Amino acid sequence: MEGTVRPLPEDAVAIVPVRNLVLFPGLVVPLAMGRERSRAAAQYAAREQRPLGILLQSKPETEEPGPDDLHWVGTTATVLRYITAPDGSHHAICKGTQRFRVLQFLEGYPFTVARIQPIEEPERPDTDIEGRALSLREKATEILQLLPQVPEEMVAALQAVEGSARLADFIAGLMDVSAEEKQSLLETFDLKARLDKLLELLSHRIEVLKVSKEIDERTKESIGDMNRKHLLREQMRTIQKELGEGEEGGAEIAELDKAITEAKMPEEVEKQARKELKRLERMQEGAGEYSMIRTYLDWLIDLPWAAEREPAIDIAEARRILDEDHYGLDKIKRRILEYLAVRKLNPSGKGAILCFVGPPGVGKTSLGQSIAKATGRKFVRASLGGVHDEAEIRGHRRTYIGALPGNIIQNLRKVATRNCVMMLDEVDKLGAGGFHGDPSSALLEVLDPEQNSTFRDNYLAVPFDLSSVMFICTANVLDT
Repeated sequence: MEGTVRPLPEDAVAIVPVRNLVLFPGLVVPLAMGRERSRAAAQYAAREQRPLGILLQSKPETEEPGPDDLHWVGTTATVLRYITAPDGSHHAICKGTQRFRVLQFLEGYPFTVARIQPIEEPERPDTDIEGRALSLREKATEILQLLPQVPEEMVAALQAVEGSARLADFIAGLMDVSAEEKQSLLETFDLKARLDKLLELLSHRIEVLKVSKEIDERTKESIGDMNRKHLLREQMRTIQKELGEGEEGGAEIAELDKAITEAKMPEEVEKQARKELKRLERMQEGAGEYSMIRTYLDWLIDLPWAAEREPAIDIAEARRILDEDHYGLDKIKRRILEYLAVRKLNPSGKGAILCFVGPPGVGKTSLGQSIAKATGRKFVRASLGGVHDEAEIRGHRRTYIGALPGNIIQNLRKVATRNCVMMLDEVDKLGAGGFHGDPSSALLEVLDPEQNSTFRDNYLAVPFDLSSVMFICTANVLDT
């Protein structure tokens, strides 16, 4: 392709459209060349030692931008180095040289080409401009002093910049503002107006940083005050103990300790529960986290951790119950009995999960209740229709106010046993994954027999064994 590129007119340059980046004259930036046309443009500019035009996309989402998707004011750049990384990505190190305005886009090239008009930057002595530039340098230095961990080299580089126009472009390129605001500064050709805009932006930034620093100092003072209060509370607790007060709280802790022992938790879970119990013991009842830890311990204690003997399955009794509860449905009953027979022969096996598909009202849920009755298990139903939040399955993390475990753990606490039949109703109506995560992916950990023995609810943050639960799903259609 390199040999077929027609020579560009003298007033034309190869163009590279960029997203969320505005290059100012005098600045050096690395550009990632993701598009084929951009790579071709940068390689041509480096090979022919021609300037490269950098234009900001007005529509960042456009993959192959045309003239209407680009700003028509940009910066010419010299390609200092073109790098192809070991992972196959392409990068061009570019140094901005001069502003330009696009006159016309040209076609017939393997990359974007435009005829341009360079914008000259008159550097004439002007007291108004020099005064504004001096004020701009002072404000930029003040900002660097307010920011934490700014290297000395940055301050030295700022002081070393000569010329009002170069100083304005240097500061504009480093400012933490949106790409559109930077583009507005790039398109402000009048130096005095550009300096005024920068002074306004820097003044606002200084006020924000001052407020932020003030808040930070107040926070440090507040943390110091909290540590002092904690020390006083510990001393008060010791005094109460010496006086024989506070037995009520001690009795509550002893009761929780006994309940943890009786819950027969796995070693990892019991270790976590006792760790939280120690935290609770050191807290005052009025503390913000007291109720949160107490609720968490109540959840751990109430869950059915202990291994139970699986109820025996009587196939003849199961057939009688299915025939008694449902008329017809011979094919479905036969499949259910086959499933129960396999379960009876290999109770610890990792078999299939039944899924009943049919329109509303045909008896899918009642079939699940009959299976529970036939196997001597408790029945619980979890409706998944319209669920679009992963936390509905896996729970919220305890850091959130009002956090709770997901529907699976909540239902197991309700039936107080792991040997139950859990019907996951309307699985075909699970909401699509988005900002709140993908509930269908979370459900995979629940149903996959290879994973569900160590199911981890976000709220509990410890593994829970779901392998003893008999899961049955229902759906209205197979298409989703």
